Amino acid sequence: MSSSAYDQILDRCFQDNWAVNQATLQHVRPRLHRAAHAMVEALRAGHKLLFLGNGGSAADAQHLAAEFLGRFQRERRPLPALALHANASALTAIANDYGYEHTFLRPLQALAQPGDVVIGISTSGNSRNVLAALAWARQLPTVTIGLTGAQGGLLRDSVDILLDVASRETPRIQECHILIGHVLCEIVEHDLFA
Repeated sequence: MSSSAYDQILDRCFQDNWAVNQATLQHVRPRLHRAAHAMVEALRAGHKLLFLGNGGSAADAQHLAAEFLGRFQRERRPLPALALHANASALTAIANDYGYEHTFLRPLQALAQPGDVVIGISTSGNSRNVLAALAWARQLPTVTIGLTGAQGGLLRDSVDILLDVASRETPRIQECHILIGHVLCEIVEHDLFA
């Protein structure tokens, strides 16, 4: 491949990313405020953040949980956050014994408490195991937040706060999910530790 072909891909990807981020900010801004506020209030009250997702979204869930447990930009105490798929033995046992749609539901039933915040990440918005966990979490009750792509899929009606990226392309959705997650981390750190 020639360097001009590389440049075409580079330019397109960076321009698409910028356009998706701008479009997403325009329509999720008030919901981002609500999500950040819910997370801050939960953490202030001694509750925890529970993240879940499949594939690349599992990596995003684990990444964001780590930002809260460790630190994002400030030296501060660790904040209680957990990615529900991080125990591979439990994940595979639950999938084998109960079916894949229970992989997040079982850990959530064991660990979630009323007042926690459950963050489900699904680029399509249609991941059955994410939907099952969020449906249960809403009944507990917890605050449920969904990160997804354009239109939200079934996740749209399954969460209290929908943060839907203005794209149908998985790479652009995932890139924006991390941006949204980092924004939430920064706001939480600012509110709790400024």
